[in-house]
Amino acid sequence: MPSLRLGTAVSDITPQLGVSIPGYFSDRIAETTADPIQAKAIVFEAGDQTAAFVVCDVICLWEEHTRRAKARAAELTGIPAESMMISATHTHYGPATITVFNTEVDEGYMDWMTDKIADAVRLAQLNLQPVVVGHNSGSEPGECHNRRWHMRDGTVRMNPGYLNPEAVRPAGPTDPEVGLLAAMTPDGAPAAAIMNYSLHYVGGPYSNSISADYFGHACRALPRMWGRDFLAVLANGCCGDINNCDFTRAAPEYPDPFHQARRVGNVIAAEAYRAWNQIRGWSGDVTLGVASAYPSFRRRELSDEQRARMEELLAGPAQPGNAEWMYALERSRVDAKPLEWPVQVQALRIGDLAIVGLPGEVFVEIGLAIKRQSPFARTMVVELANDWVGYIPTDKALQEGSYETELGTNSMAAPGTEGQWTETAMGLLRELADR
Repeated sequence: MPSLRLGTAVSDITPQLGVSIPGYFSDRIAETTADPIQAKAIVFEAGDQTAAFVVCDVICLWEEHTRRAKARAAELTGIPAESMMISATHTHYGPATITVFNTEVDEGYMDWMTDKIADAVRLAQLNLQPVVVGHNSGSEPGECHNRRWHMRDGTVRMNPGYLNPEAVRPAGPTDPEVGLLAAMTPDGAPAAAIMNYSLHYVGGPYSNSISADYFGHACRALPRMWGRDFLAVLANGCCGDINNCDFTRAAPEYPDPFHQARRVGNVIAAEAYRAWNQIRGWSGDVTLGVASAYPSFRRRELSDEQRARMEELLAGPAQPGNAEWMYALERSRVDAKPLEWPVQVQALRIGDLAIVGLPGEVFVEIGLAIKRQSPFARTMVVELANDWVGYIPTDKALQEGSYETELGTNSMAAPGTEGQWTETAMGLLRELADR
């Protein structure tokens, strides 16, 4: 009988209609629900070691909320809060879990949601059963594209437009890996899956709908391919500069509003299904471990020019439809923060597979560097884990500019964060590999 036990559970965290939806510059109001959003929990237990892995269908989560969810989950389960990783998928069709641009966090919803996350962890613990696990990787290069482009005028621009003759080449790489951790019961039934793919939300022309986006479609498609009911989770990889737009081709068509998100979800699930069926090494006797570090996150400071313009604009009437006024508001929020504070970088070991959690919208180059240097046979890197401190660009991208580097609460990381987080993650991975 395997020594590893695993349990899964889901909490429905779909909000009521009428809530604000963040992710665009303007505030949107939910008018319909396209599909449910969920908090999906997997609990691992091996000997005296236990860990919980939770993925929520929301845009981002602040540390104050994940801390609250972990504390309640720890009370319910006895699992240490330090042994829990809670991440967000980054759907742009969920409720206001953060304050950004013209949308304010919905604290009433967050009070309810954090309890639902804790419930999912407890219910997963109650469902523990013996399993064997295996892992593999597929590749899907056709659905991920670097959204930053070098332009003929020497600038770098996010989303330059389809077939734009002024766009020269992408400004960075992609990560096409579809990582997979699969669990089976001793009698050969699928028990759970964690997929990992580095792609921003996909979306479509349904901006006022609640939806789990392609993440939800993929997680429904994989069990459908097996013809069995089990929990599939898709944890987003490092995709701060990645989206689904192939600007070398014409814009895609939408036979229905959800076509593109559904299609991409099916493609990712199909690649995971293929990889699953090629796993040959299954084991129920694995080492389980969790480690965290708290490097000091340093934000950028406003220039004298930015501060003067911010004060001038905010002294006048509110202009929520004006991009310059909106960034003045964002910079006032940044200016109210301390210059630096600790953030959590986390790593989870399940046998010879590792999962690294980073608390921001991390550029793909950083995830690739961690995977390349990791001592584990396979490493998944999960962004938006445990907290959100905005985009984490490379130092090179900070010099190049464009949207992901424009100072605001969604982009405030100082130069050097790229190297700091990479080295911190590598230290945790080396620590876990030595256990």
